[in-house]
Amino acid sequence: MDKIPSMQSLRGITELKYVNADNVTRYRAIMRYIYQQYQKLNYWLKPEQIHEALMEWDLLKNYTLEQCQLDLTQLAEWGNLTAQHDGERAVTVEEYLRKKFRYLLTPYSIEIERMLESLETIRGYGGSLEPTLFDTIANTLFKIRNNAGEYEQGTALEYWKSLFGAFQTLHEASVDYIASLQTGMAEDLMATDSFLLYKDSITHYLQDFIQALQRRSYKIEGNLSQITIGVRDLFLNEVLNDEWRIPKLEQLVTKSEYMDGLLEKWSSLVRWFIGDDNSISDSFLLERATKEAIVKVVRSAVRIQERKRSIVSRKKDLDYLGKCFYRISDLDNAHKLSANVFGLFSARHLQGEDLRESDSKELSMWKEAPIPRKIRSRSRKRSERQGILAAINNSKLKEQFREAYVIRQKHELEFLIRMVNSEEISISEFEPVKESTRLQMLGWISRCNASSTYSFQNSEGIRIELGQPPDNKRALLQCEDGTLELLDYRLKFVVVNRKAWMDQVAWFNEL
Repeated sequence: MDKIPSMQSLRGITELKYVNADNVTRYRAIMRYIYQQYQKLNYWLKPEQIHEALMEWDLLKNYTLEQCQLDLTQLAEWGNLTAQHDGERAVTVEEYLRKKFRYLLTPYSIEIERMLESLETIRGYGGSLEPTLFDTIANTLFKIRNNAGEYEQGTALEYWKSLFGAFQTLHEASVDYIASLQTGMAEDLMATDSFLLYKDSITHYLQDFIQALQRRSYKIEGNLSQITIGVRDLFLNEVLNDEWRIPKLEQLVTKSEYMDGLLEKWSSLVRWFIGDDNSISDSFLLERATKEAIVKVVRSAVRIQERKRSIVSRKKDLDYLGKCFYRISDLDNAHKLSANVFGLFSARHLQGEDLRESDSKELSMWKEAPIPRKIRSRSRKRSERQGILAAINNSKLKEQFREAYVIRQKHELEFLIRMVNSEEISISEFEPVKESTRLQMLGWISRCNASSTYSFQNSEGIRIELGQPPDNKRALLQCEDGTLELLDYRLKFVVVNRKAWMDQVAWFNEL
């Protein structure tokens, strides 16, 4: 089960503000210089040093020391820098009156700058498939299983770093490499003739990885299954003890938190190779993705080769083959030559009456009586011109449909006028109704229930409101086609657009 993030882990990261701030060039130049000095073990820097270095870079024009001091203060407020009072003796009165600071990168900022530095070198997914990492994981698990909790000082931590480092590298590098084969650039390359030069090397590379995965993953699964919970806990406790023997001035996590992290990483290792009750292992998914990549590479190469063959003229080959057929006098030999050259033809299913003269299995199909079958021509040429048919006159049918529509509209409007005159009515108060009237009422109820206000306005200018019955009381509606049981709704009819309603009444009276 995935770890549930805490509110602290989902907080807004103010340390990233300088990456997209208004003065991003100035902020990033300051942070990049301080980070470079940090790598040279030069930790605490003065504003004068930073300003002088930035001016030597010649990236910022008319950049003053006061502006640099303001930018450093802002970065300190965002949590990117740690400010410390510079206690050196002041030489001038101005230095004495102005409080001086020196600055150090915070851990967040170090990781951010490392990330930004690595992003500048990204040129695609990269990645690789390293079969030797399987051996590293399998051998380390074998050592953990055999030691059974007896480790020398520092050995358990060494095993853990080797085990999880190899696992993390295997997962990230393999996923990135498979993803690199799915990019648009890879798709474009697989469509060119130059891809044939890479086809064999990529295929062999993927096949070697598949073979290593299939052979060695079982060894890893066996070691993981034989490491009991007790052996695992003894090993992780020794890792915890080795880690806590390293003196640290800043201990940001407790022992229990560190142990929870070790257990979570171990669970991810087991899930990657063995899986769990809810999902299959990631190693199986990686094997399937690698096989699909091999199929994709081979298909692309085949398409390129077919395209190249289609361009080459086969006139001489066909002419030579035609002469071979011409020199053969025996029909059986011609059939054999055709089978060797063209292979089996695609089957065609023709409908006809099979009038066999013999039931013998030895009778060849070539000696069967032919079944005449007329085949429609597939030529693009126009067939014989057929006679012109007169257009069918559907005016009478249209008139019948129109009369039926007018009658239905009249019945619906007549029922609506009765409802408007009654203003309010419940389902239980209705007399037996026709089928069309029942459908009309159900349509009103459906539209009202679909509205948040339990009402709607129709095209005739009437607002229909639906009242819910108390205690969900139910009623029976008698219809000409049966009895309908439903809630005893109360319908209310209000004239909203009087002009539109009067026009409808006038039209009804004219009918």
